[in-house]
Amino acid sequence: MSHRTSRRTLLTATAAAGAAAAVGAALPAYAGERPGHDRLRRIIARMSIEEKVGQLFVMRVYGHSATAPDQVDIDANMSEIGVHTAAELIAKYHVGGIIYFTWAHNTRDPHQIADLSNGIQRAGLAQPTPVPLIIATDQEHGIVCRVGHPATLFPGAMALGAGRSARDATTVGRIGGAELRAIGIRQNYSPVSDVNVNPANPVIGVRSFGADPAAVARMVAAEVRGYQGAGIAATAKHFPGHGDTSVDSHTGIPVITHTREQWEKLDAPPFRAAIAAGIDSVMTAHIQFPALDPTNDPATLSHPILTGILRGELGFGGVIVTDALGMQGVRDKYGDDRVPVLALKAGADQLLDPPKLDVAWNGVLSAVHSGEITEARLDESILRILELKERRGLFSHPYVSQHEVDRVVGTRPHLAAADAVAERTTTLLVNEGGLLPLSRRRRHDILVVGADPASPSGTTGPPTAVLARALTELGFTATALPTGSLPTQAQIDAATAAARGKDAVVVATYNAGPGGAQSRLVAALGATHVPVIHLAIRNPYDIAHLSGHTASLATYSWTDVELRAAARVLAGRAAPVGRLPVAVPRGDDPTQVLYPIGYGLSY
Repeated sequence: MSHRTSRRTLLTATAAAGAAAAVGAALPAYAGERPGHDRLRRIIARMSIEEKVGQLFVMRVYGHSATAPDQVDIDANMSEIGVHTAAELIAKYHVGGIIYFTWAHNTRDPHQIADLSNGIQRAGLAQPTPVPLIIATDQEHGIVCRVGHPATLFPGAMALGAGRSARDATTVGRIGGAELRAIGIRQNYSPVSDVNVNPANPVIGVRSFGADPAAVARMVAAEVRGYQGAGIAATAKHFPGHGDTSVDSHTGIPVITHTREQWEKLDAPPFRAAIAAGIDSVMTAHIQFPALDPTNDPATLSHPILTGILRGELGFGGVIVTDALGMQGVRDKYGDDRVPVLALKAGADQLLDPPKLDVAWNGVLSAVHSGEITEARLDESILRILELKERRGLFSHPYVSQHEVDRVVGTRPHLAAADAVAERTTTLLVNEGGLLPLSRRRRHDILVVGADPASPSGTTGPPTAVLARALTELGFTATALPTGSLPTQAQIDAATAAARGKDAVVVATYNAGPGGAQSRLVAALGATHVPVIHLAIRNPYDIAHLSGHTASLATYSWTDVELRAAARVLAGRAAPVGRLPVAVPRGDDPTQVLYPIGYGLSY
């Protein structure tokens, strides 16, 4: 039987055609219906082998438009993918999904994103076998955000862990998910389900809800319910657990040395909770886990881990998506043509963002032609992917409207909810002599110094200016003097000179290590005898390496919503109710705990 049918057969007008016409394309005949297994299998049966291979890939593409990107993005697409546009990518490789990135210029503003999403869906539905694409992104909130202002931005996972409210985690998923759906994104690579038990973890850290497996599991399940209740496929990552590593899998291959028993107690609970909550997808980790697979293949390529444990023992029947295949952690051992083949053989369904799509795509195609991967194996994964697309409404409603963008994205109630959630996360660790809350009468003139890391979404900050502006709006006179994350001696001297005569200094640190420049800055400010208020704007571990401060708080991120909440806490407009979701070890002896999980002061 031919794998093809006529375009007319598949694009017959339906009751949904009116909605499609609004964005300039017809929908396939199954639009408006709920495709059951039989209908989905018939769609798969119409696909060529090339179309089937394409459905497995979720790919990056440069540009703000599916058909008319800027020249710089056309050049990038030609260099990296061999196509000019997203529409051409879909026509050539039949990819099943697209991942949006800020740096790929996909996410300039909500209306543009909605237009891009519609253009991508038009291209998908113009294929010989018309199938909508799953559009995905990493909208974790906090320090990983691809969609920025004017969309609603919430505190990240560790901040939510400090707030300890499962209701707030559900709110983040519900509101964040509604806004993603309004702009055409139906799969979010969130929540991070790793238990961050290693303070030296360079890649997870504040992206995790914390170090207590039960607490992390509770928050993961709550956020999953929020996202999926809003019509978004949530994704628990990074299985089997990336929380105890000192190597970044973007640049190397981390090795987890937990025993099987430790994995069951520490790493597994959040993934079990996500599966129990009905999560749609699970993302793999590019880590070696000898206790789970002694061959030391990365988990992404491990049949014992993906099929044996995730599918078999944990009973997960949804979509398994690899972490990005361009990361070094999955490329050390095998070539780029073999990695996607081995991932499929291990049990993965979606192959995310290979470095060279032609190499990966042809590698899978060759494996099918040689019999190494059967067509039935392809069909198994494609069925799961189409079920996810169907469950998230893509067959009946692939397009979005600009009216819905205006109605849903960045609304006043959503922004107010984000501010309220953020107020419940700020954690007060030190408050000598009751310095906080600051008195506007006695501590009116404030200097704000410190690090100004780049905005995660490119639409917020800089942190010192945001803090100074927020304090000024609360009735203080606040001046910002950015000193960077590696302040020079000249910058330290300038900051101490500016501090003299002030009523208080607020200093923001970003991953301050022992004896580093940021530690010297805080100590020098303390030597001025002006009260110093320290804000850890990323990892809460900074305080272990500092001296000279009178008060210290953790915000867990440097985005505007968290910094504004911290300013309200400083001013006494909100009480500090956050509690540490991780233990802070001593700087001079990391085997000893300086502040335990659950610690936090208030007033």
